[in-house]
Amino acid sequence: MSGNIQLLSDTLAGAKAEGRAALIAYLPAGFPTVDGGIEAIKAAFDGGADVVEVGLPHSDPVLDGPVIQTADDIALRGGVKIADVMRTVKETYEATGKPVLVMTYWNPIDRYGVERFTAELAEAGGAGCILPDLPVQESALWREHAQKHALATVFVVAPSSKDARLAEITAAGSGFVYAASLMGVTGTRESVGAQAQDLVERTRVAGAGADLPVCVGLGVSNAAQAAEVAGFADGVIVGSAFVKRMLDAADDKAGVEGVRALAGELAKGVRRQA
Repeated sequence: MSGNIQLLSDTLAGAKAEGRAALIAYLPAGFPTVDGGIEAIKAAFDGGADVVEVGLPHSDPVLDGPVIQTADDIALRGGVKIADVMRTVKETYEATGKPVLVMTYWNPIDRYGVERFTAELAEAGGAGCILPDLPVQESALWREHAQKHALATVFVVAPSSKDARLAEITAAGSGFVYAASLMGVTGTRESVGAQAQDLVERTRVAGAGADLPVCVGLGVSNAAQAAEVAGFADGVIVGSAFVKRMLDAADDKAGVEGVRALAGELAKGVRRQA
């Protein structure tokens, strides 16, 4: 079975055709449980997310702030495995027909085996991977297998990325480019900042030939911020705010409803630009 990179591309193009940015939600697999995580991801789609990133919980999540670290710890202590991540992708894709990516650091894939990981992700209906710590110059093996299985390879760029680096990343990547709005880790913030808009513009110029959508993450937590970012980016990525809704909820059912409600609020935010 082939992966769903085309579904991802079509979804992002569809949002653009509607004159808006796509809403991309992030939730870790296995949080609060494997089944609970699947329900939360379905709820994010129900609320209005166009794409969901499924986090593969990791013991040393260098890009993730304390909120996602807490969720990862809960998932890891619950015994989550890569098989559970694949099951999460499969069940949410089959239930919704919408693009589901995995966000993971490189070490788990390296230990699991690149061919095995890409084949299983494609079989599950996954659209691709976001790989925040895989250097583009060391990504040839991954990209070979990802392309073989029709999976997107999403690299992360940051405000510190030089123009030459942006050109290299956009040439090698597929699906979209993940633009980190600021230097630092994930988390909700009072403002997203002008750095994000500058980074999006520089990435588009550097990757003019590749013509990849540029989606912004890190710091977006409410509809107003989503609308602000939607004014200059192709996609708005929200993670910590969803996880916080679940952590703060009285029980798992309330957490799922909180995710659905937040997705609805953010979906209205990205549509303010329409």
